[in-house]
Amino acid sequence: MEHAQIAIPSSSAMAPELPLRGTSALVEAFEGIAYGSIAGIVGKYIEYPFDTVKVRLQSQPDHLPLRYSGPVDCFRQSFRADGFLGLYRGISAPLIGAAAETSSLFLFEKLGREALLSSGLASRDKGLSVPHLWLTGAFSGVCASFVLTPIELVKCKVQVPAHVDGGAVPAMRPLAVVRDVFRHDGLGGFWRGQMGTLIREGGGSAAWFGAKETVTSLFYQMNKRRAKSLANAEEILARPLPLWQQAVAGASAGVSYNFLFFPADTIKSRMQTIATGTLAQKRSFMEEGVMIWRQHGLRGLYRGCGVTCMRSAPSSAFIFMVYDGLKRHFPLQ
Repeated sequence: MEHAQIAIPSSSAMAPELPLRGTSALVEAFEGIAYGSIAGIVGKYIEYPFDTVKVRLQSQPDHLPLRYSGPVDCFRQSFRADGFLGLYRGISAPLIGAAAETSSLFLFEKLGREALLSSGLASRDKGLSVPHLWLTGAFSGVCASFVLTPIELVKCKVQVPAHVDGGAVPAMRPLAVVRDVFRHDGLGGFWRGQMGTLIREGGGSAAWFGAKETVTSLFYQMNKRRAKSLANAEEILARPLPLWQQAVAGASAGVSYNFLFFPADTIKSRMQTIATGTLAQKRSFMEEGVMIWRQHGLRGLYRGCGVTCMRSAPSSAFIFMVYDGLKRHFPLQ
């Protein structure tokens, strides 16, 4: 039986043949923001304790002995000191950040698709290929990074006590962090670590969207091969993947996003958790990276990567499943 003429879809809710369309562009943009925000908040509640541990592992200062021997030890010490709820310290700002991050990623990714289609680099009839989707993911991440850096700076400072020569400074509440940063560094201080966010989001978002769509396409091809007839194959390709396959595709996106560009995130976290107004705060992105490399080598740049990938798999799976489900069952047009 020949199935070659049947196109493999990317995903039911983000099909490349559905570009922004004239008067409906505003509605589609609103869908991306609203449904992306909901999906991001769900994912943040799942991943936040793991993110707290990751940031604490990443931000241990060079001039002091390591406080945590690894993720399990960090979980144990954090639980003893503050209880389970302590792992959710400062979640209010990250919830806003998660909504802003996920919605902006989906929105900018959609705009990237439309730019490719409008420029003639891709055909509206044939839609976008998987390589195109990696490219639109990169575009989305670069744009979103400018939204995310200020939010992540506040999050990191809330999660981790800053270190100065005299010892640790207790972590502040989000509004106190905002006032402190603005007082010392002005408006530009909120974009400290922007280079790390740009690298992480540009490359990571290409991997996030690209891996999800690649695995989705592979599952559709696998399912199509089991079809008993041409009509059955068309039916398989017209409906969403089974939930477990959607979950695997989303989980692969999360792991790819975090592992490939994790060193940039480590440097960013270190830069953002240094006490405001200190000499160490003046180090550039490259200087901070070189310092970590000299102290701890490649292992230092990947400190906390395991726990990050562990939390990103279920989080990304839920984000894509919630977003795709909302788009599929509650379309606004």
